[in-house]
Amino acid sequence: MEKFILAFLTIISFVNTAASKESAQLDTLETNTVLYKVTHPDFQYVSYLFGTHHALGKPFFDSLKQAEGALLASDLLIKENLNIPGHLAVDIINKRSVETKWKKFLDKEDHQFVLDLFSTSDLDFDKMTPAELFAFLGRWYKEEVCVGKETTANYFSLDDYIASKARENNIAVVGLETTEEQLRLINGDVAGMPRKVHKRRLSGMIARIKSESRELCWEIEWYRNMDYNFEFNHPCQNALVLLNRNDKWMIDLQAYLKTQNCFVVVGLSHLMFECGLISQLHNLGYTITSVPVK
Repeated sequence: MEKFILAFLTIISFVNTAASKESAQLDTLETNTVLYKVTHPDFQYVSYLFGTHHALGKPFFDSLKQAEGALLASDLLIKENLNIPGHLAVDIINKRSVETKWKKFLDKEDHQFVLDLFSTSDLDFDKMTPAELFAFLGRWYKEEVCVGKETTANYFSLDDYIASKARENNIAVVGLETTEEQLRLINGDVAGMPRKVHKRRLSGMIARIKSESRELCWEIEWYRNMDYNFEFNHPCQNALVLLNRNDKWMIDLQAYLKTQNCFVVVGLSHLMFECGLISQLHNLGYTITSVPVK
């Protein structure tokens, strides 16, 4: 449980530009893979974009030998965030002074269910927000019900397993944002949501976990099947979670890609749409090449 809480904030998300001739050329890019080679005629370095589903882990990545080879050929691993002691979700939440009145959001049975989930954790559940709890439950559902994560797993997420592989091979690892920023995103994305909606969302997710319903597991199979449509000529619909973050990340990515061979690991949706990293890098003159992994 504690390992899971360290990473539950990683968000799965599926320069905003108008559709142009350049972006239209991306329509010929094969998108039935999670791995894309990135090169530029003015720079000598070869980098890769890897689109993740954060709930998956070791078995999935180990099956992708092309991706592992690309990682091991890199000098730097870039992921969404790092698990830094003192700045973990548990550290940030436990320092808060405000507690949530859970009776407003959970009935007695659901409240007890959540208390049992957190019974072995150091995290002060009462200091979480409803949005954070929903993110936690959603991640728990995908890992435990949809994926069936092995009980002996010593990694937090697909991203963190890749980071462990990088460190084992003396590859430096950096993050694009902090856990504090991710917490603000989780709460900001539902700012103003009525209490009854929070309550309905939490109740629904708890019911899925209890019943082991596979109602929302289609997302995992969709990712594994790699039958994607990246919709490069469509704008991002979520400015906070996708567009704004992608634009911010691009500032750092441009500097890294010019100086090192990089392996960039982000949620798959950050590669999609007009605001995606693929479109933005393409518009900066980079050549994006699909790398089959199946």
